[in-house]
Amino acid sequence: MKKVETALPGVLIVEPDLFGDARGFFLEAFRVEQVAEFAGAGAGAIVQLNHSRSVRGTVRGLHFQEPRAQGKLVWVVRGAILDVVVDIRRGSPTFGKHVAIGLDEETHRRVWVPPGFAHGFSVQSESADCLYACTDYYAPQCDRTIAWNDPSLAIDWRVTDAIVSPKDAAAPRLADAPVLPEYRS
Repeated sequence: MKKVETALPGVLIVEPDLFGDARGFFLEAFRVEQVAEFAGAGAGAIVQLNHSRSVRGTVRGLHFQEPRAQGKLVWVVRGAILDVVVDIRRGSPTFGKHVAIGLDEETHRRVWVPPGFAHGFSVQSESADCLYACTDYYAPQCDRTIAWNDPSLAIDWRVTDAIVSPKDAAAPRLADAPVLPEYRS
């Protein structure tokens, strides 16, 4: 497994070891020790695995939980997405900054989204199946959203006529978010 740092400290691209031949490929999809290695102390163990399928042009996000923040390991098993992670921790030196990373079924790259960051993606293929391994359970009372199209974030989702949920369409801008996590150095 190879870890690649991004412009946001703690957000990592994870490239698994891939073994391929004429039959296809093999890779370890998940290993507790590996997550602990790049997630760091206090990130928590993976307790929930989510699967989403979305069509081309869908934008999901920007989602986070507060309190009960989740770390997420995200990858694509079919299709291609543009994965976006935004630092929303009040007081962080990178507050409001984002990284956008292409994930697809060919490279098998993953993104580690630490607790305290918002996450979203846009679908770049006809459809995409994504998996999210989370460090805390989904808690509806802690579910939060930031506007995917907030001009202050300047995210190029690489889609036209985005398909979004009613919840995502009504999300507040980052500056208007009633609840955000605090930065802890």
